[in-house]
Amino acid sequence: MALGEPGAGYPVPWLVQTWLAGTIATDADPASSESFAQDLATFIHALRQADTAGRQFNGRGRGGILTDHDEWMETCFHRSEPFLDVPPLRRLWAHLRTLPRTSPDVMTHGDLIPGNVLVSDNRLAGILDTGGFAPADPALDLVAAWHLLRKPTRQLLRSALNRDDLEWERGRAWAFEQAMGLPWYYADSNPPMALLGRRTLARLLDPDG
Repeated sequence: MALGEPGAGYPVPWLVQTWLAGTIATDADPASSESFAQDLATFIHALRQADTAGRQFNGRGRGGILTDHDEWMETCFHRSEPFLDVPPLRRLWAHLRTLPRTSPDVMTHGDLIPGNVLVSDNRLAGILDTGGFAPADPALDLVAAWHLLRKPTRQLLRSALNRDDLEWERGRAWAFEQAMGLPWYYADSNPPMALLGRRTLARLLDPDG
């Protein structure tokens, strides 16, 4: 995605007119690439600089109030019992859901998972699925840190974006909320998505992951 200049006061993505070379990050894993982490930080920073034109989070999906997702998380915990060790996951959500919000909305992609990220030579080559580009919690796009990176490159991303402890933990919360829906929901229909959820959850649970 290339971000265009705001039109009529509203920032909108340009249409991609040419083919972008690259492989989705599900297949070309860039988790250990420092160059990719730097590219990702540059991209997220650029999104944040776009003008919200006074708009705020619309109340749908991720990016608002964490506790609004309690019912969904309870469904995920129940449905995950055949697949995952649920008690430590419940304990993690009990902590993450209480994290306060202190920063105003910024423009976000909203779904920075491996399937929406193109990689070429361990560099960020493009971003897919830009229809969710909208104002939301500044922590929302930090989900990429756990979906896409291992600990050393994750810390590089954090340093490049200069995020404080609270916003970083809220990013962890949104990654957790998203990942909990994947292993059980896609167990049969989309095994790679189920595997993504398991991998992200493992990273979220392991401080060295």
